Amino acid sequence: MNTRAKLREMINGDGVHLAPGAFDGLTTRLVEQAGFELVYGSGGAIARSAGVPDIGLLSFTEVLDRLTQMAEVTSLPIIADADTGFGNEVNAVRTIQSYERIGVAGLHVEDQTFPKRCGHLDDKSLVPVEEMTLKLGAMLKARQDPDFVVIARTDAIAVEGFDAALTRARAYLDAGADVIFVEAPETVEQIELVAEAIPEPKLINMFHGGKTPVVPAERLRELGYRLVIIPSDLQRAAISAYQRTLRAIFEDGDSSSVRDELSTFAEREEIVRTKDYLSASSR
Repeated sequence: MNTRAKLREMINGDGVHLAPGAFDGLTTRLVEQAGFELVYGSGGAIARSAGVPDIGLLSFTEVLDRLTQMAEVTSLPIIADADTGFGNEVNAVRTIQSYERIGVAGLHVEDQTFPKRCGHLDDKSLVPVEEMTLKLGAMLKARQDPDFVVIARTDAIAVEGFDAALTRARAYLDAGADVIFVEAPETVEQIELVAEAIPEPKLINMFHGGKTPVVPAERLRELGYRLVIIPSDLQRAAISAYQRTLRAIFEDGDSSSVRDELSTFAEREEIVRTKDYLSASSR
């Protein structure tokens, strides 16, 4: 079964599937080796790995290049962040065609104005519902593989209110989206109300420190959420590890004081499959 068929099976089943946020080839490999069945190509994490905030500063080609690196090193389905489609419906058509070509399994596209900003930042703005449904229609018409999953995200809770978010979600599902993603619900009650109003497959964003309370995966499964993305935890953990190691090197001249926290040389080479590449070279 190819990665798109796998993702399609996940959203049509009755399980809940966790997708840690990766942002380059190495983190993608780590997600796969940890035993997960799904990877999230986090646009926010990709932006921050370039040293800039998640406010739409990276270009389409910069994001596409990173997602290409990720797709090349894993056999897992990747759900890729497509922001707003990187412009209007014409840009969005190019986005879905390119994402299909590089081998990701699905994408989510949102109804913010371009350039967008992180869903858990304030002062967002939205395009009209009609503009978003036009964009979705154009993307779905351009889709080549029917198993490629198109996820529609709405950021309306923070801008227009909770009821408006549900109205937008229904409109996007009616336009043909495979999965709905209501971003940044602010209470457990809102998470439950989304589930009650929308029986179709749903994605939810879960991480500590954002606007959304963290709910156990099993409870999310009961509510009908099929996909759970954890966009930034891996990157935030890496930042802390980088800082501890840099502090040790700066203060001591080497990393001896944190050596037990470092992966070994052999472990690192195993993660990136050095032996496999060298074996192919020798043959």
